[in-house]
Order: sequence, then C-alpha cells, then structure tokens
Amino acid sequence: MNVIKKVLTATALAGMMVAIAGAAQARDQIRIVGSSTVFPFSTTVAENFGKTTGFKTPVVESTGSGGGMKLFCAGVGVEHPDITNASRRIKSSEYEDCTKNGVSITEVKIGFDGIVLANSKESDRFELSLQQIYMALAKQVPVDGKLVDNPYQKWSDIDPSLPDSKIEVLGPPPTSGTRDAFVELAMEGGAKKFDSLADLRKSDSKAFEAVAHTIREDGAYIEAGENDNLIIQKLEANPKALGIFGFSFLDQNADKIQGSIVDKTEPTFDNIASGDYGVSRSLYFYVKKEHVGSVPGIAEFVKAFTSDDAWGDEGYLADKGLIPLPTKERTVIGNAAQGLEQLSM
Repeated sequence: MNVIKKVLTATALAGMMVAIAGAAQARDQIRIVGSSTVFPFSTTVAENFGKTTGFKTPVVESTGSGGGMKLFCAGVGVEHPDITNASRRIKSSEYEDCTKNGVSITEVKIGFDGIVLANSKESDRFELSLQQIYMALAKQVPVDGKLVDNPYQKWSDIDPSLPDSKIEVLGPPPTSGTRDAFVELAMEGGAKKFDSLADLRKSDSKAFEAVAHTIREDGAYIEAGENDNLIIQKLEANPKALGIFGFSFLDQNADKIQGSIVDKTEPTFDNIASGDYGVSRSLYFYVKKEHVGSVPGIAEFVKAFTSDDAWGDEGYLADKGLIPLPTKERTVIGNAAQGLEQLSM
C-alpha cells in the first residue's frame, strides 16, 4: 500500500512539474505595461513589430509609470510583465524592489516629451508663467510672506490679465510619471520664483519639496485617471478647463485643443527638442533580462524600437510626437539597449 502511495505521489509531483513547465512556456506574446505617455509610442512599435516579424504583436497596457513599475518589479515568471514604460526615470526605491525580487533591468531612454497644459480651441489660449501655474495648483502658497491654504478660486485672482473663470485643471493621478514630472518641473519651477520658498529650499530641502510638490485637493485640480484621451474628451466638453498631458496627445489632437504658452514659449516639437520649452522630460522603457529567451521576441522588440526606422529623426515615432534623442546619444543608448546592458544604481 505504501509503495502504491509513493508511486501516486511521485506521479502527482511529476504532473505538477510538467504543468509548471508548461505554464512557464505558455506565454508566447510579449507583455508591456506602464506609462500612458509612452503607451502610444510602444503600441505603434508593437503593431509594426507584429506585422513585420514572425512574432506575435505584443500586448501593451496603460497602467501609469508607478503602476507599471510595481507590476514589473514584483517578480520573474510569466505572470509578470516583460517590459514597463515610464515617463520618468526609475526611482531608487523601485530599483531596490526589482533587485529584491530577482529582477535585473536594461534601461532604454527613447526620447523627449513636453508636458503641456492645454484647453479647447473654443476658448482663448492661456499664457502662463511657472509661478502662476504653481499659484493655481499648489495646496499652500505664500501670501504676504506666510504659507496659507491656496485662496485662489479664479485665474483672475492670480493675475487680472488671466481669464475671469474658475480654476479647473484635469490631470493625472499620483501613480503617473507625467504627474511626477509636472510637479518637479512646473510646480517646483514656479515655487522657486518666490524668494521665501527659494530661501526655504536652501535651509530645508525636504520642507521645500513638500510645499512645492503638493497639489491642492479642494476641487481645482481633478484627477482624471491614466487615460489621456479621456482628458481631451473632457476638455472638448468643458472649454473653460485646462488639461495636463504629454505633447504627443496635443500633437495628435491639434484640431481640437491648443497648448498653453508657458514662460513665453509655445509647446512645439522644435521648442522641446531645443530645450527652450522648460516643462519637458525624458521617456524610457525597462526590460526584464530574466525573461529574454523565455518569452519569444523580447530582444528583437528592443532592436525594433531602437532602430532608426522607429526612433530616428525621420522615424515613424516622430510622426506620433516623440522628440528624438540627439544622434550621438541615440547611438550609444541603442547599442547598450541591443546589448541588453544591465542597469546598476
């Protein structure tokens, strides 16, 4: 009887091992998560990749940069994604999570993007300074040298030259890389314009960051989720509102919406590429090295993404609004990406 039990147990274990091995090889399609800003670029490469190679078209999900990193760094195996997109660089805490869970990474910077504040073409175009953006959206602002809860309800409360309409800005949630970059570039940039906050930055950088990066929660700023196309639809429905998203969405919807002029500079392809438009950032994707060779096509997808046909000056991603890297930088990053060079921090 014991012999029979042992045989049955061994058979069951063998069956489980076969099932596990089968599951490990069950996914023959690349899975990509992450940034809503990088999503249209990644989707375009994925569709082209599926049409021009023998591999299946990768599945691309828009989860936000933070949400994508959480999924990506959770572990190794087919239940975890192979690539995550990000509209800001990986944080050291995320890198540590990846390392702790056995995930080693190749980092690929793909180009630049501008963060725009845009509104419907049915209304006048906004002309704003970084200081005015901070005053409109910060939870606390300096008034007569003291920090107070934001008192500004209308744009004209900030400056009589601005529209006499309610401050209403649709923007991304905290999980979004666009939000991270917006508070760092626009909000912090505006906060530095106040002498009292510039002094605070010198004396207590953490306290300054808390003031500069905290967005008001009284209804003036409305979290609109990770779907930037939904923000554009809402701007069409409400011409008095502003929305925050990446330049590519402005570029693709230029018949409906217009980008605000920020610090006397218009958000255009050339202004972002030259660095003249101040609210701009780098875009990335990250590859899970442990999945290369297990999930078919990952190395080939990286090569396709970093080809001149895709991310080059005249590549098809530029037509989608991606601001290409300078040629020399693109060559260095492309070689490292195609060699699956491991990131260390």
